[in-house]
Amino acid sequence: MKKMIIEGIKCEGCINRIKKVLENIKGIKKYEITANNELLCEVKNDKVIEEIVSKIEALDFKVSLEK
Repeated sequence: MKKMIIEGIKCEGCINRIKKVLENIKGIKKYEITANNELLCEVKNDKVIEEIVSKIEALDFKVSLEK
């Protein structure tokens, strides 16, 4: 599982916008957004991570990867 921190989530509406984007990305096996604004996701390969980050940041959130 890859772990990312999403900054800028303020409400359930923000989470729903992010979920809508994630549901349209091929290569995500499963994901979870925690109460701490962490995105935990299982992906097929690392190129999917780049797509996830760019699409979430296009919604005006900041994403940082945890190593």
